[in-house]
Parts: sequence; C-alpha cells; structure tokens
Amino acid sequence: MLRPALMKPLLATACASACLIATLSALAAPSRDLNSEQGTLEVTPIARGLEHPWALAFLPDRKGMLVTERPGNLRVVTADGKLSAPINGVPKVWAKGQGGLLDVALSPDFKQDRTLYLSYAEGGGQGDKAGTAVGRGQLSEDLTNLKNFTVIFRQEPKLSVGNHFGSRLVFDREGYLFITLGENNDRPTAQDLDKLQGKIVRIYPDGKVPDDNPFVGQAGVRPEIWAYGVRNPQGAALNPWTGILWENEHGPRGGDEVNIIERGKNYGWPLATHGIDYSGQPIPEANGKNAEGTVGPHHVWEKSPGLSGMAFYDGDRFKAWQHNAFIGALVTQELIRLQFDGDKVVHEERLLGELGKRIRDVRQGPDGYLYVLTDEEDGELYKIGLK
Repeated sequence: MLRPALMKPLLATACASACLIATLSALAAPSRDLNSEQGTLEVTPIARGLEHPWALAFLPDRKGMLVTERPGNLRVVTADGKLSAPINGVPKVWAKGQGGLLDVALSPDFKQDRTLYLSYAEGGGQGDKAGTAVGRGQLSEDLTNLKNFTVIFRQEPKLSVGNHFGSRLVFDREGYLFITLGENNDRPTAQDLDKLQGKIVRIYPDGKVPDDNPFVGQAGVRPEIWAYGVRNPQGAALNPWTGILWENEHGPRGGDEVNIIERGKNYGWPLATHGIDYSGQPIPEANGKNAEGTVGPHHVWEKSPGLSGMAFYDGDRFKAWQHNAFIGALVTQELIRLQFDGDKVVHEERLLGELGKRIRDVRQGPDGYLYVLTDEEDGELYKIGLK
C-alpha cells in the first residue's frame, strides 16, 4: 500500500506552501579544513535537517541527489543544498529500531526508463516482525512523484524485531541486481539456505531469478541466493577495476569485515567470527575465527568501527585517492580510507573524526568529490575534497 501524497500537518495552511521546499543552502557553517595524509581535506556542508539519512544516489545531468530518510521519506537535495518536500508514492515502511527506508539505487538505464529502486523494512510478519523488501517505480520528470511502485523482492520469512536488515543495492556490469540482507539478529538463519536471512541475493531488475545462480534447482534452497553466511552487511559496492561485488558488515562485538563476494561461497557467520557476543561471552555457534568450508574476511577489524556505506574512488579529480576505498563508521564516527596493492589492503587512515558524526553512507559524486551522510536526527550531507 502506497503512502498517500500528503504532508504532515505540522503548520497552518497559511505557511504550508513554505514547507514544500526547505531551502538549506544558507548553512551557517562554512567549509572546514582538516588534516589528512594526502593533504588538506576541504569539508563543505551541503545540507542539514535530514532525519536519519541512510543513503544517497546521484541524479543524471547534475540535477542533484536522492536521499533516503529512515523514518520513510525520499527527498531531492540540489547541489546548492535545497531540500525538497518528501517525494510522493514511496511505500509505507516499518520504521522501528534499525528499520525504515534504507537504500536507493537508480536503474542502469535511468535516463530512458526513469526507474529507481528502494530497499526498506516491511512489516507484516508474525508478532509484528519485519524483513527487507525491495521495489521499483518511475520518478516523475519534476522529481515530485514515484509512480507505479511495485515490490520485486521480499526477504522471507520476516524475522526482525528491529535489527540487522543489511540492505544495500548494487547493480553489476551485466545489469544484475545484488541485495545484501542481514540475518535479523537471528544467527543460525545465516546458514539456513531455505531462508533469506544473512544472504547476498542476485536477481534480474524485475525480480526474476537468473538461471545461473548457484543454487537454482536445489530442493529446499532459495534460488535467489548468491552467497551466504553474512551478518549485517550495511555497505556494498562494485569494484570498478574488477567488476566484483565487495561488501562490509557489522561483526558482533568486534570482527567487522570487508568481504569479496564470490558465487556460492559461505562467509562463515556465525560459525566463524573475530568478535564475541555483546555479553562478553563467545558466540555459541562459532568455532573460533575460522571454520571449515567458509571464506575468511578479506579485511577485518578486531575492534568494531560500526561499518556502513562503501565507495571505491576511481575519479580523476583527486589523484591521491585513486584506487582507494572509503567506508563510513558509525561507532567510531569516522570515514575510513583503505589503500590497496591490487586487492590487498596495505594501509588504513581514519578521517573526519573531528566532526564527531556517525557516517552512514559515502559515495563518489560525478564531480569527483566524495559525499557523506551523517546518521543523526538533524543529519547532514557533506562534500569532501582535497585542497
């Protein structure tokens, strides 16, 4: 059921028109210079007043960015910081705990089909439980309406009481859609191939299952599954040099990971982990940091930064960042820069700690700058570059 195209009745009719477009370009805070190993970072506030923003996607032809807010709004932010009213036609979301409106991605053919994809927490499970859903609709030319929204994928069964939705959307070079799915804080399900918890799935843009997925035709196995044994993957990106999907995920207490996702592989959770339970005790199912038949993490943090969002930098504007990756950190409130030799992580740098903000998402913009969202009640969008 789609949300009615109504604004919250927070203001009287006399000032309702002023609420339709909130102009936030006149931010009081100027650009800020911060130190980094590659030179001076220029950190420019673009917009504020976003309620727990979760993801952003760039519209073509420099028409701005789409930003999701976890309570359920999708907005347009222009390059100069103008924030639109909520776009009409967004589905009703289950906005509890970590649930709500999550990722947004444009169709690879967006200029022709105007199609965008949303992931979100959807209720309806037994005992008011929820799961991740993904749908698509067509964005109107005036950027005010999402038309013909249709659900193309549902995580089944619905097991979350508010935790571990995962939920990044990534298209690969062939146009397949990957969806990262948390295990809803129900550990054993990440190893259950008849369930969609703790999985990376691969589908066609219309939701159909490709015939060459690794488990197609196997009895009792969900054919959407591409890989499994992940915990709460809140960051994912296609490596632009190899075309392979990478993801990052929250460990329990310690053990946040970066993984290179391969067809049909088991990434171990909860049979193997570098972390422990929040109680301080070992994870009951785990057999240490390694388990037979599973793939260990490509990169791991023994102390959890709280990973979310991921962007590889392949732009020309800042040569010092080429062949680096950037990952948001919620717990340590930083942007993590990873430097590679091939695929091997050879160096790490922590950035933006001076802001004291939970970094939820990071993307490379078409202008070659990095853009980051802060996960706050009064969330902000920043543009990051090197002087």
